[in-house]
Amino acid sequence: MKVTIQTRQVYHKYAEVEINVCDDDYNDYLINNAHGNLTDYLFERDHLYTDEIAFKCCKSEYELGSGVHEYTGMNETESDSEWRYECKELNTGGHL
Repeated sequence: MKVTIQTRQVYHKYAEVEINVCDDDYNDYLINNAHGNLTDYLFERDHLYTDEIAFKCCKSEYELGSGVHEYTGMNETESDSEWRYECKELNTGGHL
């Protein structure tokens, strides 16, 4: 008799970086983009963080689970990955 044993285990990695956003640059962005906000600003300037966060993510350890319930704001259960930002100074945050 043959018995097939199967398992599916989900692992994730987590990384975060802090960047400095120049107040003058951000204010200029808002002046030139009437409907702009911090989400748009960060999305259009992903060069400020993508390389550093990719490096940190590569160095981080795998953790069991999807990570959805381990981190505040990470709630896209259907998604394979998720990007967020938080800005305490402006009291805002959200998905990128």
